[in-house]
Amino acid sequence: MGNIPPNLVNVTRWVYILHSLSILIGVFTGVSIATAFVFGWPSIIAVVINYVKRSDAKGTYLESHFIWQIKTFWFAFFWIVLVWLIGMALSVILVGFAIWFVGFIVLSIWVCYRIVKGWLRLSEARPMYD
Repeated sequence: MGNIPPNLVNVTRWVYILHSLSILIGVFTGVSIATAFVFGWPSIIAVVINYVKRSDAKGTYLESHFIWQIKTFWFAFFWIVLVWLIGMALSVILVGFAIWFVGFIVLSIWVCYRIVKGWLRLSEARPMYD
């Protein structure tokens, strides 16, 4: 790993763990994975850690993981808002419920994919973007 402090690898790993905890909360509760991911305390703590420690990762392969984690969180947030707004607008003709259902399922799969892919690449000490 070169000149990367081991504690920074651990921080990156913990961010993935916190995001995974939010996903599990979504699986085992009545909320969707996507909403648990964005609005759950583990992911909120994780994204705060990303912002606080991001400068420490500058110039290392871990920087790509921090970018990946931050983008996953914010893209999920914005897609949730978009799906919710479109679903709300179309709920008067009952199509909105299908939009919510399908939208949150697709978004949940996407969130799981992003966290699993990131964690696997981290375990191989590889950057997210080759």
